[in-house]
Amino acid sequence: RRHSPSGKVPCLLVGEGTARWPIWDSLAICEYLAEQNPDLWPTDRAQRAEARSVSAEMHSGFSALRQHLSMNINASRPLPSLPPDVAADVGRIIAIWESCRARHGRQGGFLFGTFSIADAMYAPVVWRFRTYAIDVPSASQDWLQTMLDLPAMREWQAGALAEAG
Repeated sequence: RRHSPSGKVPCLLVGEGTARWPIWDSLAICEYLAEQNPDLWPTDRAQRAEARSVSAEMHSGFSALRQHLSMNINASRPLPSLPPDVAADVGRIIAIWESCRARHGRQGGFLFGTFSIADAMYAPVVWRFRTYAIDVPSASQDWLQTMLDLPAMREWQAGALAEAG
């Protein structure tokens, strides 16, 4: 609450000193950053609209996944099976990843070729799938590995490990 009016994360603190202010919603943070770095969205208008759609779906959807598969980078909790509502969320996420990569991600390995906000929005799911050993097709496994190889993801993991220690 000291930083975020909603009391939730993420929260980006912008500015310096007494001129510092929060942006406390992930989509608002993404748009703020994209205003400064337009390459965070695909340049093609149709692809950009799709990237925004799958990002918004991640932002507002997949409640069963969030409820049943908490994010804990340091945990390993393989599941023998998923509740039906979680399995439906997992199926939809995989469908998004595979569709985007098949049509847009051939060059570069990300959902829309180069790293975009759409990839960032699904980064927490990478950890959930890893924690719970969610089985994914090879094309999705390739994207998961591309994400795990990012320096920012390794830094996130190192920070989580340090926090737990």
